[in-house]
Amino acid sequence: MAAHYNKFDMMVNDFEMMVNDLETMIRTHAMLDPQQCRSARLARDARFDGRFFIAVSTTGIFCRPVCPATLPQERHVRYFESAVAASSAGFRPCLRCRPDSAPDSPAWLGTQTTLTRAIRLIDGGALQDGDVASLCERLGIGERYLRQLFQRRFGVSPKAYSLYRQCLFAKKLLHETTLPVIDVAHASGFSSLRRFNDAFKRQMLLTPTDIRRRRSQRNAALSLKLAYRPPYQWERLRHFYAVHAIEGLEWVDERSIGRTIRYGTTTGHFNAVHDPERHQFDVTLVLSELGDLNAIVRRIRQMLDLDADTPTIEAHLRQCVPTLSLAEGLRLPGSWDVFEAGIRAVLGQQISIAAANRLIQQLVDQLGESDERGHRRFPAAAAIAASDLSFLKLPSSRRETVRRLATAYDNGEIGDDPLQWLSLKGIGPWTVNVAAFRGNGDPDIWLDGDVGVRRALATMTTPVAAATASPWRSYLTLQLWNQIL
Repeated sequence: MAAHYNKFDMMVNDFEMMVNDLETMIRTHAMLDPQQCRSARLARDARFDGRFFIAVSTTGIFCRPVCPATLPQERHVRYFESAVAASSAGFRPCLRCRPDSAPDSPAWLGTQTTLTRAIRLIDGGALQDGDVASLCERLGIGERYLRQLFQRRFGVSPKAYSLYRQCLFAKKLLHETTLPVIDVAHASGFSSLRRFNDAFKRQMLLTPTDIRRRRSQRNAALSLKLAYRPPYQWERLRHFYAVHAIEGLEWVDERSIGRTIRYGTTTGHFNAVHDPERHQFDVTLVLSELGDLNAIVRRIRQMLDLDADTPTIEAHLRQCVPTLSLAEGLRLPGSWDVFEAGIRAVLGQQISIAAANRLIQQLVDQLGESDERGHRRFPAAAAIAASDLSFLKLPSSRRETVRRLATAYDNGEIGDDPLQWLSLKGIGPWTVNVAAFRGNGDPDIWLDGDVGVRRALATMTTPVAAATASPWRSYLTLQLWNQIL
């Protein structure tokens, strides 16, 4: 009987993969065709940075479309959808344009939900701290199926993908920081320097010393450059963060944003300065430890929505809502994590932004831990769960909802998937959607219950069929907000 069930599971998995392959073809958001790649590389168009990589057979090197090196002849060029695929084909990364600095191609373009979740967990360190079996248990799928997904998407196994991503991040640290190599190894998730050196040479076809040729030193602050594809509507994003900023927790000025952070046992703060000329943010981090650095950098990328391919997204929205005047380069305004986004959403239910900010400010002032500079971190779930929250001028039912969410999160009864939260009393679809929108950077959330969205829809001369905007309904929400600002 078990064999029959396994055979049925395999049939279901194969059918799901076939359906998703068809969806990819229909959406045409997977690999660009060779002519598109050729045009983009000849123009060195930054809008395609990270969407594909260029490998040159005569040099054995792969580059970004924006590489300043002399353009190779087309007959010597191969195009790859990802840096992982280029590396697995035997090419090494260019030391001039540095593929590790390219914006990521969003995993949700033309892929299915299971693969998206798997990539998010692996990039967060799931295979550094655990094995493939544990990851599959979290995903609710079999190991064979997961390997099939990665083989089809990247041409490598999940473990090989994870190892390459670790080495790519290490290469970035070797280029951009003066951290000693042993600290780079630790920050990239390697347990020993010997394992790091072996893996780096095998994956990059380079040694760490080939890249690190300057004297290493330990600094309190790390400086990294995080690139994006233009256009990027910085003013709108900055305005959103300024309107929602909590004193002591976050800071915003004309060119930068920053905040205090906590990730696991790591605490610290970051500041991100926008550099529109280079299509990047110059990010400075001060952290208590380096083990979670990779995951923290990915959180910052998500907060700033640096991996969105806005020209593709907006082209899709123009087809779905032709009467809507679109602003170019709008980005999702992320929260630090999904728990913070959820607490802020509960406190903001059915009240103005200013009123919600006052409540969040009180929560941070009363329960947030202070750092050495006198700034505060957002309260941990345990601190909120242990408080009666009597200092919050709220109906008792709302206070209990906040405590209920914090208690369930602290106990592990719920996780980072907001859909799990619907089982909690006082948590409804609007709160769950806001948490997914801001906390997880979900690109396909339709906030039809939002007051601003309703106001914008009321000004439209023709109805908006939001379902057709999938898988980018979050960006439709942003565009509608922009209509009333």
